[in-house]
Amino acid sequence: MDLGIAGRKAIINGGSAGMGKGSARALAKEGVDIWLVARGEERLHAAAAEIARETNARVTPVVADHSTVAGRGRILDACPEPDILVMTCAPPAQTGDYRSVSVDDWNDTFATTLLSPIEMMRATIDGMVERKFGRIVNIATGAAKYPAEIRLLSGAPRAALVNYTVAVSKRVARHNVIINNLLPGMFHTATIHDRMTERAKENGTSYDEEVQKFVRDWRIPAGKFGDPDDLGAFCAMFCSKYASFTVGQSLVIDGGLINSTF
Repeated sequence: MDLGIAGRKAIINGGSAGMGKGSARALAKEGVDIWLVARGEERLHAAAAEIARETNARVTPVVADHSTVAGRGRILDACPEPDILVMTCAPPAQTGDYRSVSVDDWNDTFATTLLSPIEMMRATIDGMVERKFGRIVNIATGAAKYPAEIRLLSGAPRAALVNYTVAVSKRVARHNVIINNLLPGMFHTATIHDRMTERAKENGTSYDEEVQKFVRDWRIPAGKFGDPDDLGAFCAMFCSKYASFTVGQSLVIDGGLINSTF
């Protein structure tokens, strides 16, 4: 299916692994020029080369921390007029007792998961409006809709981000600038791999056994974790020409974990 976005320019923040990388790969397959952003230079360059090799797309790596003013400036210097903006990041640390979360923890998390996406949107939306095309997708978390104490640092700021993006989406939709959110559950990402591998070492088990234990404990109906490339396909659809009437939506992709009608 041709999504009608060949030749468009996309910034993918947090694109060197996981769901960001899956989204970059899906967009590259559609002929989109990619500016792939991450902090870790080695993994970023490897991901950019891999995607370019697989898709024959133009993929430009940009080493930058999008949670900082300087980092955002470096990204926008590299691609000042993006048609597509996709934003994600490594998930904040899991939390135990809510009382153990410090002010510094909140400030660090807000900078990456809330303020950075807001500032990137503010910097790019006007240009999209002028060009009469824009697509913005925030890859947030199902915890924004399904609060849990262990996901306080992830869910709370991203719930605020969803609120912000839905409000702004209604302002700019008439200019064919479309903003939506993806709310993923548990996926086979680099962060999850490291976390489950560490648990496996502690428990004398394997990565797959720890994944299945999590699936059982949390009662994920799909019986598995998600594939980042599957989520990337949904991201690409949200970025397509066909998304012009899909405004301010937050699509949960979590294997059925969230028990909700809407």
